[in-house]
Amino acid sequence: MKTLFGANIYLRALEPTDLDFLFKVENDESLWEVSNTSTPFSKFILSQYLENSHRDIFDIKQLRLVICKKESKKPIGCIDLFEFEPKHHRIGIGLVIFSEEEKQKGYALQSLELLTGYVFQHLNVRTVFANITESNLASIQLFEKAGFSSVGVKKDWLFIQGAYKNEILYQLINNVH
Repeated sequence: MKTLFGANIYLRALEPTDLDFLFKVENDESLWEVSNTSTPFSKFILSQYLENSHRDIFDIKQLRLVICKKESKKPIGCIDLFEFEPKHHRIGIGLVIFSEEEKQKGYALQSLELLTGYVFQHLNVRTVFANITESNLASIQLFEKAGFSSVGVKKDWLFIQGAYKNEILYQLINNVH
């Protein structure tokens, strides 16, 4: 069984040819709120990131995979694992589908399901968590549809464009663990 292959999409590691794609994504200011970024990235910095993207998740505690459509092999988004804590069997997850025409087609849900299955099976993770801004209703619906539960609210957690925003902590617990 291939854990990173779904019906319409597959998840793959970063490639050196992803530099222009990453440059566009990382410098899209509309995504900075969800990625907790406030400065642009140069191609030089991103090329260094790509050169080190082969490093083991147990070493660097994070992993970025590219979401690709099966038929065209076209990259349509990224899904990230972060704050990996092997001792406590937990990891954070976040994702983004870039173009509006690729949204609302089930790719994000399929990506979430593939990657949570992967971390439960291959990384010995018990808990997957996501931090979602209270106003991000599309992400809240997505994670709830994927089986995540809201477990708490971090009040006034983020300061974005002159206003404080609450952030909701979502978890998916593997009870088979």
